[in-house]
Amino acid sequence: MKAATLPEIRKELKSLDPSEIAEICLRLGRFKKDNKELLTYLLFDAYDEQAYVESIKYEIDDLMEEINTSNLYYAKKGLRKILRNLNKYIRYSGHKQTEMEVLLHFCQAIRRSPIAVHRSSVITNMYDRMVQKINKVLEGLHEDLQADYEEAIGQL
Repeated sequence: MKAATLPEIRKELKSLDPSEIAEICLRLGRFKKDNKELLTYLLFDAYDEQAYVESIKYEIDDLMEEINTSNLYYAKKGLRKILRNLNKYIRYSGHKQTEMEVLLHFCQAIRRSPIAVHRSSVITNMYDRMVQKINKVLEGLHEDLQADYEEAIGQL
């Protein structure tokens, strides 16, 4: 089965009444966890972006405490798992400022952690890619916001 294009889907959704759209959304939420998480963000978290960012930061801190730091292999696996979740949350939001704050907090959490970043080239490369990504996002932000984040980025 070939999937319809977004303009076709948009046109079809405009022709449906609200109760049918609600049914489609509920049915969509049943199939994948990602769909349910996106619907949750759109319905409950999208109106208060700052609270959403704070909840992500809290989750980062919790997951960083759970990482097994006895072996760099397990630390790398834990960091990749956290990063996979962060990228998903950033995609849900779609705001550059949210992306900046989340990635910045993640890099700061790595620096605070007992993980020996410099002893593993994989973790070092992961960290460096995050710093590059932060710098790229910084270029897309408003000048006033850029000035606010410059100091925090300099510490990385």
